[in-house]
Amino acid sequence: MGAGGKTVNAHVLSATYHHKHVRPMAADDSDLRRGIGELLSRWGGLQMAVKNKWGGHDSLEKSQELSHDLFHLLSQPNVITVDEIESFLHESLLLSFNTEMEDGSIEEVAEQLLILHEEICLHGSH
Repeated sequence: MGAGGKTVNAHVLSATYHHKHVRPMAADDSDLRRGIGELLSRWGGLQMAVKNKWGGHDSLEKSQELSHDLFHLLSQPNVITVDEIESFLHESLLLSFNTEMEDGSIEEVAEQLLILHEEICLHGSH
């Protein structure tokens, strides 16, 4: 990593964490927003970046922007892949917090976000 960059190994989403079952419904904004917020609040690497202000004095706002951007990405009824979500998260952390997560948590969070997207946006629209 370049000067000032941070590499984090802060995997805190436990292997026993089970994604809550979300009742299928037609892309309910509040369920999707709440689900994204819960996932991000449990992501230790992101919380560490915010707490330590790795994104600068506005790190909290940057994490809220990440949540907002994920909502827009996931609220679309189209099919999205876990690779697309992973790439989005990698890029967001690098650009906003000058941080790379090398603990597997991005992949885990991306998987859980994909499940959330499928349950609320895809299955809920039937």
